[in-house]
Amino acid sequence: MSSDAVLLLETVNFAAEKHRNQRRKDPDKTPYINHPIGVARILSHEGGVTDIQVLQAALLHDTVEDTDTSPAELEEKFGSVVAGIVQEVTDDKSLPKQERKRQQVEHAPHCSHQAKLVKLADKLYNLRDLNRCTPTGQDL
Repeated sequence: MSSDAVLLLETVNFAAEKHRNQRRKDPDKTPYINHPIGVARILSHEGGVTDIQVLQAALLHDTVEDTDTSPAELEEKFGSVVAGIVQEVTDDKSLPKQERKRQQVEHAPHCSHQAKLVKLADKLYNLRDLNRCTPTGQDL
């Protein structure tokens, strides 16, 4: 097996462990891990992205924000480039939602090309998910 394949399998395994008890907010309560896998798939299949570190960051993009994962843990396990991309797309959950969204818009032009790719694929996945179904507890 190629080293890139091994890296991706290690990354998806790490993300799956971190997100193991989480569910999406759709009526089916889809396993959360489907989301980062879907983001990585958009990048590879639709965006033609082959940069292994971008694909790893896509798989890990919500681990710091939504699990007990620290940036230092990501850096130790996956290196500074992957950890840096994840950090660039991570929101500060201590802030109100509106402020987080404002900061995303303000910060976007200053992000690395790699972080922009992950963020755009994340937004695309979420928009497609919203088009597929309304999240539980939200009005259409």
